[in-house]
Amino acid sequence: MPGTSVTRRTPRGLETRSRIVDSAAKLFYVKGVNATTLDDVRLASGTSKSQLYNHFEDKRALIHAVIDVRSKFVLAREEQRLRGVKTLTGLRRWRDALVQANSLQDGSYGCALGAMSIELSDNDEQSRQALNASFDAWLRMLIETLTRLRVLGVLAEDADPQRLGTGLLAALQGGYVLAQNAHSSEPMAVALDMALDHIESFARS
Repeated sequence: MPGTSVTRRTPRGLETRSRIVDSAAKLFYVKGVNATTLDDVRLASGTSKSQLYNHFEDKRALIHAVIDVRSKFVLAREEQRLRGVKTLTGLRRWRDALVQANSLQDGSYGCALGAMSIELSDNDEQSRQALNASFDAWLRMLIETLTRLRVLGVLAEDADPQRLGTGLLAALQGGYVLAQNAHSSEPMAVALDMALDHIESFARS
């Protein structure tokens, strides 16, 4: 990752770096990227200024590390949830898991990747590209899932996985934003239900 040291790290150094990134990720998610200072991260991670700057030359380098870690976490979660979906009921269970997780925090904070994208994409090109790659990977998972349903005969041949997947991801991200503003997961549930209703309109009878 550009902006970070390439020095070989000891196990203790790697643990310190991981603690800094994890603390920053939590603060970025709850407070926002712009509202979080390096001093906030230092205090939350229990590290000194010298330790923090030994691993990250500035806040932007730390942001890029957080995007990398968060993206891997979200994509691994989604890959696990979607890879076994072979029915429309399975797709509904995917929706239920997302809505339930959102409801546990009363709709607050939104999507970890989406929230960073809103704050960073217009002023940090490296962050924008990294987040765009993550959303592209997420979209590919949805397209692969819908393609699988079409191959299995669950969806009709005229179902377009690309368009349906794009609409589903857009409904999810828009749902996150509305849920965050409402402090309720209900708008997210409605947005996903409407997208899934449209997908189910292509179901083979």
